[in-house]
Amino acid sequence: MANNMTPPAAAQDFLNRHGWTGAEILPVAGDASFRRYFRVVAGERKAILMDAPPPHEDPRPFIEIARHLKSQNFAAPEIFGEDLDRGLVLLEDFGDHRMREHLDHHPEDEETIYRQTVDLIKALHQKPAADLPHYDWEQYLREVNLLPEWYCPAQSLDVDRTSFVDAWQTVLQPVLASQTSPVTVLRDYHAENIMLLEDDRLGLLDFQDALAGHAAYDLVSMLQDARRDVSDDLEEVMLQYYLDGRPAEDADQFRSHYAILGAQRNTKIIGIFTRLCVRDGKARYLDFLPRMWRLLEKDLAHPTLAPVTKWFDQNIPGEARSKPNMVTSA
Repeated sequence: MANNMTPPAAAQDFLNRHGWTGAEILPVAGDASFRRYFRVVAGERKAILMDAPPPHEDPRPFIEIARHLKSQNFAAPEIFGEDLDRGLVLLEDFGDHRMREHLDHHPEDEETIYRQTVDLIKALHQKPAADLPHYDWEQYLREVNLLPEWYCPAQSLDVDRTSFVDAWQTVLQPVLASQTSPVTVLRDYHAENIMLLEDDRLGLLDFQDALAGHAAYDLVSMLQDARRDVSDDLEEVMLQYYLDGRPAEDADQFRSHYAILGAQRNTKIIGIFTRLCVRDGKARYLDFLPRMWRLLEKDLAHPTLAPVTKWFDQNIPGEARSKPNMVTSA
């Protein structure tokens, strides 16, 4: 996992070829992947340089989805230049006004901005889905399996993985059956990936893993945020706002699928955050785990998740539902 924030050797030549000769290259805080980001400054002009080095990263999905979103009038970054062989992409700079920090300083804006995020999801779901792979059973399973693969060993738990898969297959079956008309699922739609732009639009980031899937996924990603507390009351208000105008039967089914996908996503994230600690030495991700368990247990309380809830009750005791042991290598 890359921590070095020295610009890649090919950066200056790449910038020269795209009209940014002599530009200053400044590091920007990255994420949990191999991707790195730099702000490019030339006088009054600014752009973002993405370093997505192959073979670990492939910037093509980001570029394709960004262009698809822009074609549908969503605020995805414009692509100014690309070098796929070196994994370099020059893209529009959305600035530093991020939803997360804005709400930290202006909590009074919370409901208004969350309503905007739901409006964006509503609009996205009214558009044709991008030409993307489907969020299928194999993908859902790969993701939830991150918990027995990483979290359980870190807690020295010997769990029943066969019944784990069976329980999830039972629970996810109605979700999969309802995905006959999928929507574009951004998959990492939350407060740290939303920029508040000067024209009052929401700037979208970190959507390179998008798939065609269920409408509830991005909603639960935003309202059960892994990195920011969202109150139960606000979650309910925004969920109902999304559902306004739907028949009661459709709304009940959607709420059921929302809880299932919340549990699926939160199970995955517990595994991912543990992996970031165990494999990559990023122990700070353990700080998020109490929130993740709280969110997961809230979802597991929904009756439709009974098979999965039973598995957790039988395999992961309450005292193991916090931080994994401080293991630094797999």
